Amino acid sequence: MTLSVTTPTRDAHPAAAASAVPLDRIDVSDPQIYQDDSWDPLFARLRDEDPVHWCAESAYGPYWSVTRYKDIMQVEVNHAVFSSAAELGGIQVEDQPKEMDRPSFIRMDPPGHTKQRKVVAPMVAPRYLVEMEKTIRERTRRVLDDLPRGETFDWVDRVSIELTTMMLATLFDFPWEDRRKLTFWSDVATANVRSPAAPVHSEAERFAELTKMAEYMGRLFKERAAAEPKFDLLSMLAHGEATREMPFREFMGTLGLLIVGGNDTTRNSMTGGLIALKENPAEYAKLKANPDLVGSLVQETIRWQTPVIHMRRTAKSDAELGGKTIRAGDKVVMWYVSGNRDERAIENPEAFVIDRAKPRLHVSFGAGVHRCVGDRIAELQLRILWEEILARDLDIEIVGPPERLYSNFLRGYRALPVRLAA
Repeated sequence: MTLSVTTPTRDAHPAAAASAVPLDRIDVSDPQIYQDDSWDPLFARLRDEDPVHWCAESAYGPYWSVTRYKDIMQVEVNHAVFSSAAELGGIQVEDQPKEMDRPSFIRMDPPGHTKQRKVVAPMVAPRYLVEMEKTIRERTRRVLDDLPRGETFDWVDRVSIELTTMMLATLFDFPWEDRRKLTFWSDVATANVRSPAAPVHSEAERFAELTKMAEYMGRLFKERAAAEPKFDLLSMLAHGEATREMPFREFMGTLGLLIVGGNDTTRNSMTGGLIALKENPAEYAKLKANPDLVGSLVQETIRWQTPVIHMRRTAKSDAELGGKTIRAGDKVVMWYVSGNRDERAIENPEAFVIDRAKPRLHVSFGAGVHRCVGDRIAELQLRILWEEILARDLDIEIVGPPERLYSNFLRGYRALPVRLAA
């Protein structure tokens, strides 16, 4: 496998730009810094100078930025104080409009969160993953073997989206011919409506499209409820005591969560891993010399990419964090992209190193009761993809810069032009 690249165009002096901003004016919620890939120096400064940082003014209102690994973990595990509840604001720095709120178990605290999460948790049991591996590998081989040779195509569409969409369709037992609807709904659920490239351009449009999604899924849900339980997510929800009678908006929110959670982390890490190896040819050489490093490569890719940029909590009571006093009602934003670059917790975090001694030391999946329920499926798909790329010794040339998302929530890609040697 050979990777040749064209380096993306980006700000030539992002560190200088970051140092010029007065500390109290730093606002890391601006989606533009993630689309420009210029976020890193701002977070390096916050970690050094003000790791628990109060931003008084932003497009999303005032909020606290938690930027160091240990402080992020402290917030993650203290759900009694730092709440995910939808009625307090949920999990993103931007609040959902109250009249269009879509609760789900990620936007709940225990015990409600625990009851609903348990309904879908069997989907990622080790026995099921072993059974799923053969299917994932067969599909991955077919996708790679069907890629055009000697002509430019979009890696995001032909590989990352196609593989994750097929996985989603399997998890939901969703009509195969309509599977790209799942990708569209995922994009609708997570889009920044201010982006010209977004599939929807207002919260009302988003709600309308997700209503269509819930109505489509609702028909399948009723069919599964009337049949014997099966091993797919819709059947689990339809027969689960904590989920079978969800109100419509909660049904909408839960489906959105499962679609996004089963898609975006893996999709963007499939593309991010290719870009990371492109930028670090010495690590590619290690991988080619020792394919057993694929498992470690997967973890490093997930850390390096950090596909979920942040998670937000709301303080239920006054609390102390990093020497600062958090007041009840304050937004508290855990910036995973910063925690994964914290040199206090991770050795040489600015380097992409596929044979780290502790490759799982990252916060990309969260921690505590809200740790990503589908993390093992994501890891499995990524491992199989790289095993099959290596098995084919694919000569992958990246022929242009990636098109990045305008988002402060997902660190992802819209497109990546590549070419395979004939």
